[in-house]
Amino acid sequence: MPPVLATGASPLIGPVVSLCGWTLVMEVWMYAVRIPALNKGTSQNKLKIRPEMTIQEMNSVIPHNARWKADNYNHLHEQPTKFYAILVALMQLQAHDRLTVGLAWAYVCLRVVHSLVHAIANPIMARFQVFALSSLTLAALTARAVQLYMQ
Repeated sequence: MPPVLATGASPLIGPVVSLCGWTLVMEVWMYAVRIPALNKGTSQNKLKIRPEMTIQEMNSVIPHNARWKADNYNHLHEQPTKFYAILVALMQLQAHDRLTVGLAWAYVCLRVVHSLVHAIANPIMARFQVFALSSLTLAALTARAVQLYMQ
């Protein structure tokens, strides 16, 4: 049974809230991995934390697999900003149809898969393929907004 929505709530709120929640999960995962890596680097005298240090210096002591989490967290603040904007537009256009809502959920699922692929093993081509699918899904959501706006 689908969840019961607040009276008058758009079904597009679910994907927006879910992707925001996923971004928070990635933030926690990033800190859980990066802080111990930084602590290890400073305790082994490989790094001295100072105000003028660069991200490159900091990353020099963090293993690649720990940096992937931070890289992905940053990625969740790039293309998904377009997703949030287009979903606000679709909500204003009262897009409640199955296609639009399905595309929104598909985008969220693809971004979660992209995060997991990136943060766990980072096979570049597999990650790119998932990213490309999410980009096409975002393009379809944008086209849907244009179609509804032009009616």
